[in-house]
Amino acid sequence: MVDSRLNREGNSIRRRRECLECGHRFTTTEMMVREGIVVLKQDGRREDFDREKLVRSVRAACHKRPINAERIGMLVDDVMDILEARHETDIPSSAIGEGVMVQLRKIDHVAYVRFASVYKEFRDVSEFVSEIKGLDRKE
Repeated sequence: MVDSRLNREGNSIRRRRECLECGHRFTTTEMMVREGIVVLKQDGRREDFDREKLVRSVRAACHKRPINAERIGMLVDDVMDILEARHETDIPSSAIGEGVMVQLRKIDHVAYVRFASVYKEFRDVSEFVSEIKGLDRKE
């Protein structure tokens, strides 16, 4: 192998390789596949895990913040790695939301509050203020 890089979304690896016999160089792309993961919704429904849906929600929280697509992809992968180790194939949606908030809190407080406001369904400004004050306490 000559070189290895993550793509922008963080869900595949692009590798530059070289044939050991003839020296010819070529590129391969390896996709990460998470099969068989089911999300347990709070209303009791079950649906197949959709990585792109999670990436879109994190990307929305990170809009106009200094967080690139590769970092978002890595964040989603980190969350899912942790949750798969704990839950195997059936993962509660609440665990996914909490996992994303833990990771966002580490990298960007504004993105964290944006995500939390949707995930926790803030109803008024006082809930925003309370969450922001909580950032200082937990640091």
